Amino acid sequence: MADKLLVVKDLKTSFFTHVGEVQAVRGVSFDLAAGEALGIVGESGSGKSVTSLSLMKLLQYPGVIKEGQILFEGNDLVGKTEKEMRKVRGNDIAMIFQDPMTSLNPVYTIGNQIIEAILEHQNVTKDQARQKAIKMLELVGIPSPESRVDNYPHEFSGGMRQRAMIAIALSCEPKLLIADEPTTALDVTIQAQILELMKDLKEKINTSIILITHDLGVVADLCSRIIVMYGGLIMEEGTANQVFYEPKHPYTMGLLKSIPKLHKKEKERLIPIDGTPPDLVKPPTGCPFYARCEYAMRICQEQIPPYFSANAGHRAMCWRMHPEAPINENYSKVSNKGVNHV
Repeated sequence: MADKLLVVKDLKTSFFTHVGEVQAVRGVSFDLAAGEALGIVGESGSGKSVTSLSLMKLLQYPGVIKEGQILFEGNDLVGKTEKEMRKVRGNDIAMIFQDPMTSLNPVYTIGNQIIEAILEHQNVTKDQARQKAIKMLELVGIPSPESRVDNYPHEFSGGMRQRAMIAIALSCEPKLLIADEPTTALDVTIQAQILELMKDLKEKINTSIILITHDLGVVADLCSRIIVMYGGLIMEEGTANQVFYEPKHPYTMGLLKSIPKLHKKEKERLIPIDGTPPDLVKPPTGCPFYARCEYAMRICQEQIPPYFSANAGHRAMCWRMHPEAPINENYSKVSNKGVNHV
């Protein structure tokens, strides 16, 4: 088995606001192997982006990591100072965000921003850094990199700006790349290009990837393993095939049912998940998906379920998986045969 590059243990992150403590992440544990691509999916407010910011220790006030460990190559990042984290960010772990225009500095050229990242972490001359910046732009598919290196962000299209962000993130050859909704602001054609680019880069430089998204379709091709989050907790985790074809948690089933499908008949309605996400200022005592779940039982409202194992590497937090749970034929049919999402 590949070495574990990242191990997250019982991570709890809260925001202490004037209305109370918002428990955004409520005890998340997972690991990531070297060279692996992991997708974290869920709707807005599920805790996926807060998890990624916690990994980088980029939380802003009033956000606080309350408990847990973030072990990167065996070293706990939670206890590191800001000065120590600056040596990790960009060098060992890099991140790309949803909107490159808010991440790129509009008054500096693209080349200068890549060069700055290289000079911060590597012992090279400015000329060597510039040559590497040009190579990075070429690597991410930007045409005429020798001239485009001196362009400003506003001179790039949306897709090219996102490629430039990836070039900055990969300039120091990090071991882990965290991509938080990297394609949301892009049109469908550019989305496909960016995802294909990330797939190619993963194969070329063996960078581990955590892809954060609300779109299950985005992770289908890139990620070998998927985590489904809801209410600050991991609802289900498994390989892409396990999650897509044998979903065990009703929330995962609901997400799959709500995806548009090519074989749908004209004017056939999508199936939404009724209800709204839980209030994380006062989280429910039981399963956070209880109020929206068509398979809910009384115990679901009263107690948070433990994780039940379906197969090797496949777990879900659902009382329906308990060996003594009453049989529900609809649940059994979907969980064993999938949702026919493709």
